Amino acid sequence: MDVCKSRYLESIIQGTADATMTTVEQAIEMARQAAEQGKISASALENMERWLTEPRYEAYRQAIIEHIEQGKWKQLDDVFWTVIPFGTGGRRGRMYPFGSNAINERTIGESAQGLASYILEQPECATGGAPKCAIAYDTRHRSREFAELCASVMVANGFEVFFLDEYRATPHLSFAVRYKQCDCGIMVTASHNPPSDNAVKVYWSTGGQVLPPHDAAIIERVMSVDEIKTVPFAEALASGKVRICTQEIDAAYLEAVRPFCWPGPRDARIIYSPLHGVGGFAVLPVMQQAGFTDCTVFGPHAEPDGDFPNVPGHVSNPENKAVFDAMIEQAVQEGADCILATDPDCDRMGCAAPLAPDVGSAWETLTGNQIGALLTDYVCARMKEMDRLNSRSYVVKTLVTTELTRRVAASYGVRCEGNLHVGFKWIAGAMDRLGPDNFVFGTEESHGYLIGQYARDKDGAVACLLMAMLVAALKQEGKTVHQRLDELFRQHGCHQERLLNIQMEGSEGMAHMQKLMEAFRHAPPEHLGGIPVRAIRDYQSLVERRPDGTESKLDAPRGNMVMLDLESEGNYFAVRPSGTEPKVKFYMFTYLPPEESQDVAAARSMLSDRLDALEADIRQFAAQISDA
Repeated sequence: MDVCKSRYLESIIQGTADATMTTVEQAIEMARQAAEQGKISASALENMERWLTEPRYEAYRQAIIEHIEQGKWKQLDDVFWTVIPFGTGGRRGRMYPFGSNAINERTIGESAQGLASYILEQPECATGGAPKCAIAYDTRHRSREFAELCASVMVANGFEVFFLDEYRATPHLSFAVRYKQCDCGIMVTASHNPPSDNAVKVYWSTGGQVLPPHDAAIIERVMSVDEIKTVPFAEALASGKVRICTQEIDAAYLEAVRPFCWPGPRDARIIYSPLHGVGGFAVLPVMQQAGFTDCTVFGPHAEPDGDFPNVPGHVSNPENKAVFDAMIEQAVQEGADCILATDPDCDRMGCAAPLAPDVGSAWETLTGNQIGALLTDYVCARMKEMDRLNSRSYVVKTLVTTELTRRVAASYGVRCEGNLHVGFKWIAGAMDRLGPDNFVFGTEESHGYLIGQYARDKDGAVACLLMAMLVAALKQEGKTVHQRLDELFRQHGCHQERLLNIQMEGSEGMAHMQKLMEAFRHAPPEHLGGIPVRAIRDYQSLVERRPDGTESKLDAPRGNMVMLDLESEGNYFAVRPSGTEPKVKFYMFTYLPPEESQDVAAARSMLSDRLDALEADIRQFAAQISDA
């Protein structure tokens, strides 16, 4: 250890008992040796030294020292190799008692403190009364505890807190921020992540998740937090600084979504699963209000439980086909018309339905892209019937959401705003930028959907309502949603998409991730799936490159994503690191024009083979880069 650093440590630890000082110095030296031996990363060592020496982390010091003494280098590297960032869905990660890259009392508390500090700096807080914050939580482990901690921090900083005192959905929180005219909101949830994870989603006064420049400014405040101000939650509640408003928000939310209970058939037998999350508190009241009386909850998934015990792999994600397997068995036995499922915080919706209305028909799940296109078509058609579309009407999607949505919207004379990066916060931002009065529908490939102005985040409950109304209307015509999708393919061309995820955990995974992204930017494959690559869209440098060496400016939002356009029209591929989980996401898009899609089965088969070829080439390229 160099002399300067040794003196620095001595000054930091000065005043503690000699035994403690020695223990801290020895622990840091052991950690330095582990870093030299490659057992932990240099960044983990740096963050660990801060947590061992800075007074603000004193409560966690002994636990860290014990981990060092026991040689738990893998755990230490995992929880210290970086500072847990704000991604597309807030600050999310694995729970661990300490660590800069973990969800714990410190990282949750400093997130709330940083948010409070930033809000108090805003000009509107200088002239108004006490700033206001809405807080809600889901069924995950420690969610209620973290919600109370956030409330205690906000109150200690002079905020009035509106607290949803039972399990409630993320769209309830978004609605509450708007309804109570709050300056910000906090939702404690890790959405569809594994049971080990938790998170805070931070909301702005619009009811949408925080956008630039506020997100970067908030994390800057978070990283500079020294003292986390708190008052006991019970004291804040007794003083009236924390106001329980669960019933008020429930009633107001139902009233806000009532206009979307459009008249029409209700004869649909529906099986619904909350996947052990909060959906029962959101979906069922909405469905009952709309008149769907034959909607039953799938028993094995009904109980709110942060372990998600009866879900395959304990991951409650409606994007995963396997979560529907047991429900489909029951649906076939009962003659149901569709299955609806929402993720733990009920902002995403998944669906399975029979391929045909005949008894004994096979069932299949729908992808998020397919659901989004079907609902875009349904919403546009109904709003056209009600004379609610005009020349300024628009739908919103993201760059990695199917172009079928754009084509469907155009057939109704509705424009589609789609030059947006991944994350529903960008859709919410587009609504406010373009004017919510002309907003028709928002959709993203990861099963997120929104209609109306009552919220600024995706809403699984109202998505269930829209899908139920569509299923009932099609049933009256003797059709299923799969058959309606085939009709859309014949009209607009067959679209097939696929998502491939490759896990890349920890600091080593991050290095591989960066290496892979760099390769796709500057040395990508010349062919994918047997089709030449026509152009490379680099959203980080905002440059489009072509194989002949020419370049042009890319008119798009900046982000860490690369798209490869293939020679065949409508066929392309995108790669990006996940904003919420340690993995790289590969999006594949294939397309045949309408004249080649009239035989839908043949078109689907052709595109499925093309997707297989694309996936094989992508996997091979990724493996080569990792091994290089």
